[in-house]
Amino acid sequence: MTTDPAPQVWPTLRAKDARALIRFLVDAFGFEETVVYGEGDDVQHAQLSWPEGGGIMLGSVRPDQKGDAWPLRPGSFGAYVVTADPDAVHARAKAAGAEITSDLHVTDYGSRDFAARDPEGNRWSFGTYAGEPR
Repeated sequence: MTTDPAPQVWPTLRAKDARALIRFLVDAFGFEETVVYGEGDDVQHAQLSWPEGGGIMLGSVRPDQKGDAWPLRPGSFGAYVVTADPDAVHARAKAAGAEITSDLHVTDYGSRDFAARDPEGNRWSFGTYAGEPR
């Protein structure tokens, strides 16, 4: 029996209000707060895990992006998140006040998907398409 390797690709983003974004992603979409490093409003590094595998990393936007080695703009991120139950994630997102940009639908390749935008403007798609087997 073969098993898939542990996740080694970690999408990353920056946020104007990283602590508020973390709360939103946990409450609205169901991410799990794994670790947050920083003081006060500043988040140096945070890891949010997806219960079904993988996760994201994020931090506060740096005041001086000129000297920033990772100058990502808040609100410019997009991700597709695989879930076995998009209906439950959709219901949770709506209940938390997420902006739904594309309601639940079945794609032409058979995935059940929806899309939303977080308060920072990042775009998230959730669906059942787990990629093609290797």
